[in-house]
Amino acid sequence: MPQPVALIIGAGDATGGAVARRFARGGYTACVTRRSADKLEPLKMQIELDGGICHAFGSDARKEEDVVALVEHIESTIGPIEVLVFNIGANAPSSVLEETARKYFKIWEMACFAGFLNGREVARRMVARASAERRQSIVFTGATASLRGSAGFAAFSGAKFALRALAQSMARELGPRGIHVAHSIIDGAIDTEFIRSTFPERYALKSQDGILNPEHIADAYWMLHQQPRDAWTHELDLRPYMEKF
Repeated sequence: MPQPVALIIGAGDATGGAVARRFARGGYTACVTRRSADKLEPLKMQIELDGGICHAFGSDARKEEDVVALVEHIESTIGPIEVLVFNIGANAPSSVLEETARKYFKIWEMACFAGFLNGREVARRMVARASAERRQSIVFTGATASLRGSAGFAAFSGAKFALRALAQSMARELGPRGIHVAHSIIDGAIDTEFIRSTFPERYALKSQDGILNPEHIADAYWMLHQQPRDAWTHELDLRPYMEKF
């Protein structure tokens, strides 16, 4: 029997990569995607060096034909997708006075529409094989912008609000059919190169546990997937102890 698959859409250098590594350690075949497959090679090599199995795909999560083909390929040649983590961010701040229609729409495509496409395709497969003995999970990564729209983040907040609504609707429809749909709110800076180079004062809080460790986010996602169905969490918010909310 093939190993079950954890499909990570948006397996970047921080959260997405950490989630892929965590599920690979847990016995899942990690299938990871970015628009450029070349950027996934270091993650793939690391997972394999650690004894795991990883397949990397260059795919545009906004294009229906790419998503359909990707899910079909994984299901038919690699194994059943039992975990989907949608982790595309698309955080691009801009004043609403300067925002262009093209950029606004692109952010919505990346952060919300792509979540719908991937969630729908995977859910169709999961529902067909759902059982009381089988754990199947869909996790959408949200942000502070999922809860409130800050100045300069109209596009990002609109997309993240919509992704949260998608997760709620899917949970209410698919939960009774045995599919665990969860939404995480990552409320705080994450330990990434972007934060280190762009916000050095915030990054300096790392020594005080003041920014989120991607490995700890991944542990929380693993915990969500392991929950028994009589005690599922739908929304999980993660933030450093010193973060205001």
